[in-house]
Amino acid sequence: MFTPNFVKPGDKIAFVSTARKIDFKEIREAINLLETWDLQIVVGSTIGMHDHQFAGSDQARREDFQQMLDDDDIKAIWCARGGYGTVRIIDDIDFSGFRKKPKWIIGYSDITVLHSHIHNFGIKTMHAPMPIDIHKGTKPSIDSFKKVIFGNKIGYTIPASKKNILGSCTGQLVGGNLSMLYSLCGSKSSLDTMGKILCIEDLDEYLYHIDRMLQNLKRNGYFDNLQGLIVGGMTKMHDNNIPFGKKAKRIIQDIVKDYNFPVAFNFPMGHIEDNRALIFGADVSLEVKNDEVIFKYI
Repeated sequence: MFTPNFVKPGDKIAFVSTARKIDFKEIREAINLLETWDLQIVVGSTIGMHDHQFAGSDQARREDFQQMLDDDDIKAIWCARGGYGTVRIIDDIDFSGFRKKPKWIIGYSDITVLHSHIHNFGIKTMHAPMPIDIHKGTKPSIDSFKKVIFGNKIGYTIPASKKNILGSCTGQLVGGNLSMLYSLCGSKSSLDTMGKILCIEDLDEYLYHIDRMLQNLKRNGYFDNLQGLIVGGMTKMHDNNIPFGKKAKRIIQDIVKDYNFPVAFNFPMGHIEDNRALIFGADVSLEVKNDEVIFKYI
């Protein structure tokens, strides 16, 4: 996998929205933060643009992203927020210049569309907090983001969950938002998970939806040759009046029981305040022990 150049003081970072609308005031704190890191901010035209729930029309969002993608002075693109909308423009983006001169694409949630699509080019991307929620991020979350974008090697050691499946593995790190991964199945943006370590997280979904999405990933072979599974936040889950009968973690446990790979629950990633930065496409090791989970970049 190709690693884009990490940023350095004085570099330009672009803020765009490929999905839901967002106003300038909602990214002000993120701008202030990056300025304290001696980075220059370029605000895309989609910031402040409204087209119903989107940050401008599909064409406007594509053109804004394309401009930042093709500008050699821009060293990274930090997607301002998620929501929904990136999949509407992904097939119309010209990645030919980007593939010759890759730069970091940063975000999570709906930005999983970009992570998955770009992973298939053999280029690493960054799963990290976004400008809209940087104000509520924990210090470890923000510190991890700073270390990763400047190219400092990091790792995470977290307490073990009783629901974990013990074991150790190595492999390329892939994944993101479960709903997005599910929606990409069968497309050219779908992930090949063979020999890799998969991360999943989700927000605001019904429990039966979680089961349906995981069943679909299973039927698509996502777990057949997987090395390990990392489960981040399964946040604000819903149930029907007639209960589904299982919580999200139990649903995941039932899906993976027929396989033989380690599983780490409660990992600090996703729609949670402690959303640590991760490099998708990087080679990592995962050790799930009785008392702790150790995650390292190789």
